[in-house]
Amino acid sequence: MFYFPAEYFLQVYSLPLIPEVKFQNDYFSEYPEQIRVGSDSTAISYTRKSGYYAIHYNNQPKTVTPGAILQLNDGAMSPMGYAYAVFPGEPNQSEQGKLSPVYTIEPNGSLAVPTGLVFIRFAEGVDVKSQDEAINRAGYEVVQILDYAPHAAWLRAQSGNIADAIAKIPQLEAIPKVENIEPQMLMERGLRQGR
Repeated sequence: MFYFPAEYFLQVYSLPLIPEVKFQNDYFSEYPEQIRVGSDSTAISYTRKSGYYAIHYNNQPKTVTPGAILQLNDGAMSPMGYAYAVFPGEPNQSEQGKLSPVYTIEPNGSLAVPTGLVFIRFAEGVDVKSQDEAINRAGYEVVQILDYAPHAAWLRAQSGNIADAIAKIPQLEAIPKVENIEPQMLMERGLRQGR
């Protein structure tokens, strides 16, 4: 018969120490997990994708940003003039530029980056200028009225914050005679296949 001291037995058969579990910071907790736009029959759903982030540059980088899995440019499409790069992982505190989360569009899973602009369209015959006060009360300002459609415009949150632009959409929807509201989400361009 062998005799082992109890201390030795506990050392040999104890479970290893469990390291302290550290939860990752949710850098984008002020952004909604899901954005749903459109009416029930034509609704589009965007879901926030963890493990990815976007950097919004004030101008187009001269070269492809190292580590970027996708680069987007809103160029002439919008008055913002930003370039965007999508990265895997969590952002560093030292990142240069404005950060935002990345969303996926359902059901195909394409990556989408919110720009901070929101498109609004009123009923035919209701021009945006006549609704400027209501738009301001909702927390937005008009960036550009479309020349060919004076009842439609691009808006941005008065704070300039992308999260505010998305979060305050219900306040825009409450304005009378609004027919459509949609945040601008940039995605990689896909070519349509011929029929």
